[in-house]
Amino acid sequence: MAELSFKDFATDQEVRWCPGCGDYSILKAVQRALADAGAKSENTVFVSGIGCSSRLPYYVETYGFHTIHGRAPAIATGIKLANPELDVWMVTGDGDGLSIGGNHLLHALRRNVDLNILLFNNEIYGLTKGQYSPTSRLGTVSPSSPAGSVDSPLAPGAFALGAGATFIARAVDVDQKALPGLLNEASDHQGTAFVEILQNCIVYNKDVFEDVVNKKAAPDTQVVVEHGKPLIFGKERDRGLKLNPQTLQLETAVIGEYGVTEQDLLVHDETNPTIAQLLLALAPPNPVAMGVIHRRTKTAFDATYWAGKPTERRAKVVDLLRRGTVLDHR
Repeated sequence: MAELSFKDFATDQEVRWCPGCGDYSILKAVQRALADAGAKSENTVFVSGIGCSSRLPYYVETYGFHTIHGRAPAIATGIKLANPELDVWMVTGDGDGLSIGGNHLLHALRRNVDLNILLFNNEIYGLTKGQYSPTSRLGTVSPSSPAGSVDSPLAPGAFALGAGATFIARAVDVDQKALPGLLNEASDHQGTAFVEILQNCIVYNKDVFEDVVNKKAAPDTQVVVEHGKPLIFGKERDRGLKLNPQTLQLETAVIGEYGVTEQDLLVHDETNPTIAQLLLALAPPNPVAMGVIHRRTKTAFDATYWAGKPTERRAKVVDLLRRGTVLDHR
């Protein structure tokens, strides 16, 4: 079999995002991830809702559904249940997924459907011209908050953890070194994989993550987590995170100062939800966690569904698809 390239997953459609949008980089990472995994176009489906990010299915040479606002998780769930052999990806944004679609996203996560959910977080509504979104920071000035937003922002990773997600990761849109591999780790996970991607909206919220993603400063502003390894960061790899026993919060320590050694640092355990909660709470001026923050084993919803009476269920699904009848789950 010939080795695949990201070009094998590029369509003939004109890519229509604003020049400089982070979505271009995410698209390339998705195409590279599919090529690296040897994915089959005919067995892969991309589902999206509404928003700038939701144009992505047009540009990936697979099956795709550009659906309705906030309902992509429900449609992706239906696709996976109808044909569990498909590799189903869902693309959403902070507005589409966490506002009108928050309820649908919550239930996909708690059910642990075998989906790969990519949430592009630019902390703004880009498609509808810059209104503040559920993840926008306090004080965000926008057409819908001219005096500055007074809403408390929602943290996507914390939302996913609270909903019972079994895989939570975070990445940066332009990180072509790490993002494709992270996407394939998500794809390999059995269950719902939730990946938050910090994405730059060049028009309405430019450089909102600059204090985290600036390439020169990134070694100091990000902590790339690895299972079983201490939480070390910094250009000189001389700083780390340790647990303060009084506050039960993570704090930065300098290795070599005040007797601090590498053994004093917290070791990342991606199976531990408490560590995930601590990492997801980190925000500037603390380093922001990147990589696989949480991963645990749990039987996927679709596997459980098909384990019971598979022949009978298959017949009902086929009947539903062909005649539009309602499934009887009794």
